[in-house]
Amino acid sequence: MSVPTEGLSILFATDGSQESARAEAYACVLAQSWGASLTVMSVLEFPPGMKPDYAVNRLYLDDLMQEATTRLVDVTTRAGGLGLSVQSRIAIGIPSEEVLAVARAEDADLVVVGTRGKTGLEHVLLGSTAERIIRMAPCPVLTVPAAKQHAGENRKASVTNMLVPVDFSDCSLDALEYGALIAQRSNASVKLFHVLEPVSYGLDFTLPHTSQRESSKAVITKRLSDLVSMLTALGLASDFLMSGGLPADSILDTARAQSVDVIVMGTHGRRGLSHALFGSVAESVLRRSSCPVLTVRSPKLPPGHRRVFSGQSMPTHM
Repeated sequence: MSVPTEGLSILFATDGSQESARAEAYACVLAQSWGASLTVMSVLEFPPGMKPDYAVNRLYLDDLMQEATTRLVDVTTRAGGLGLSVQSRIAIGIPSEEVLAVARAEDADLVVVGTRGKTGLEHVLLGSTAERIIRMAPCPVLTVPAAKQHAGENRKASVTNMLVPVDFSDCSLDALEYGALIAQRSNASVKLFHVLEPVSYGLDFTLPHTSQRESSKAVITKRLSDLVSMLTALGLASDFLMSGGLPADSILDTARAQSVDVIVMGTHGRRGLSHALFGSVAESVLRRSSCPVLTVRSPKLPPGHRRVFSGQSMPTHM
């Protein structure tokens, strides 16, 4: 796996809330470790249908512009003081649409956003800005929750210990592919995590035989060991864990117990019964995680990149 760093770019979208300071810290840390350029943008929220020529609307926009300009000057000054190549942008419109437009125009390698803006986490994630960015972005998205005051949850921005949940679906392997690339750029370790499926009754209302469950667990263990060996061959420190329970709960519990810096997840996982019962695992993790979550809808891989983690899907009967 090659790890080119020339020409990499990170887009950081900020709304000026206090909570966005943590997202700014992560954007700068990643830009430093990658040697990437940083674009900082703010969007003056102006719904369609409102006429900017009306005097009251013009005053509203002028106030927003002054506030955003001051904010971006502060951010770019801090980023420039870290030796980063930084530029700023101000857009007018619907925040998610404008962020996506800049991400496409600049061919961004990563978008960084906070998950608790001026209107709170519930608004930001449920059908609003961050969710639309995650669903439509042309590159992976790092969502950074606001720092909490509880012990251990207000750590310095760092990307040195990554947790990658793997269920052997194509999307989780895409996330692992991109996560390994990020780990190489950031000199981070990678911990794989697999949630064992709950024991279910058969059609005759009997539980699977112990030997069958143990055989399935042995196959999963071998798959995870193989993935760890591949990561080690890339020069990355890696190991794996397995646990039972509900997927999102298990992922979050493990992230806290292992003090991971970032959770790396595909945005679509298993389908069928598990999805119907538990909903979107990634969505649940995003809403509740106290550490940043890197969502990978489609991995943004360098030109000429040779994939490492492909063809590793579990057999359909697993």
